[in-house]
Amino acid sequence: MEQVVTVVGGGLAGSECALQLARRGVRVRLFEQRPTRPSPAHHGAGLAELVCSNSLKSTKPDTAAGLLKWELERLGSELLRIARECSVPAGGALAVDRELFSRAVTERVAADPLIELVREEVTTIPEGPCVIAAGPLCSDALFSAIAEVVGGERMSFFDAAAPIVDAESLDRSLVFEQSRYGEEGSGDYLNCPMTREEYDAFMGALLGAERVIARDFEQADLFCACQPVEEVARTGHDSLRFGALKPVGLTDPRTGRRPWAAVQLRAENASRTAYNLVGFQTNLTWPEQRRVFRMIPGLGEAEFLRYGVMHRNSFVDAPRALDATFAVPGTSVRLAGQITGTEGYVEAIASGLLAALNTAAELSGKEPVRLPATGALGALVAYATDPATSDYQPMHVNFGLVPPLADPPRNKAARREALAARARADLDAYLASRPDLLAGA
Repeated sequence: MEQVVTVVGGGLAGSECALQLARRGVRVRLFEQRPTRPSPAHHGAGLAELVCSNSLKSTKPDTAAGLLKWELERLGSELLRIARECSVPAGGALAVDRELFSRAVTERVAADPLIELVREEVTTIPEGPCVIAAGPLCSDALFSAIAEVVGGERMSFFDAAAPIVDAESLDRSLVFEQSRYGEEGSGDYLNCPMTREEYDAFMGALLGAERVIARDFEQADLFCACQPVEEVARTGHDSLRFGALKPVGLTDPRTGRRPWAAVQLRAENASRTAYNLVGFQTNLTWPEQRRVFRMIPGLGEAEFLRYGVMHRNSFVDAPRALDATFAVPGTSVRLAGQITGTEGYVEAIASGLLAALNTAAELSGKEPVRLPATGALGALVAYATDPATSDYQPMHVNFGLVPPLADPPRNKAARREALAARARADLDAYLASRPDLLAGA
């Protein structure tokens, strides 16, 4: 195709979109503002940088996250393939080496002859067909331009990232390796066990620590999946012990018993030289992070390679602003990624792929892509673009969005397996009716 499509944003959605369009013979001009203009959460200049966690969630086929990965594999996702090549051990989840993943995506994009990578900030809506995948950290200037096009209320929520520590600074006499219900010394996670007294002291320090953003948000403004650990702690003294610090399935080798609470650390890279504190997204100031998190057994001398940060994410009111293909009606503009309100790394990749499929279909005069609502991605898109959806908030894929089974099994596990089986069959049938969707895949 001679037509050039502009893609704004070199994150997960934008990178996937650009690569998918190029595979279908469409020329792409991909704009990424970094490093010319940094963002509040990114740390490098590479494409597809993961900012909050290195986990892409479950790979289990009977979960919504696992089903979404299966759907992306059937649709030929480029970034999912790269993620598997850059994976690090994480039990039943897909986690990646952040630096390797970003580098691999950047190299893949730079090597494609149909993609022109432009390192400039975009502040207005580009002429011609375009996909805006600027992400939830979209600049104020560009988001204002988007708001003028889509109309409606400007919406936002607060998100947070967890700190990362140097593996060499951990006290291995206290920290032990074990996955839940696995044998000590053979797991994908490191565990910092806490006694009741240590937990109580930690909670007291956490609740009294100084925060960066003190009064600029309410509880309703926090994205539920990435709430700062100190905000979770405010909901009750045992909230962390039954949440991110739950010790279920763990045995402290020093005592032979389950600890009162346990902080888990997940490898950041393949060489395991860095670990992130699982569930420890935070809004604490950096000095307070050093003081409070070093109270965790095994982290007394921890060196922080990256501190946790909090930032405001913007998104549009998709049910009233976008059609079922995430296009702005009456324009050549399509949105993708977290700016649409679909939340999650793999969801961002999926929306970028879907934006590419619909843009390519539109350019070639083909029918738009409408994935079955019984699937993970189809259900998420249906929710996000249904005008009947009220009080729209960021949403991950989940089985609560899909139509119920006609005769569902009573057993929860069996019900999820049945939902996943129906979704796979429906997607296969849809793809069989649309062989053009996999062209070039």
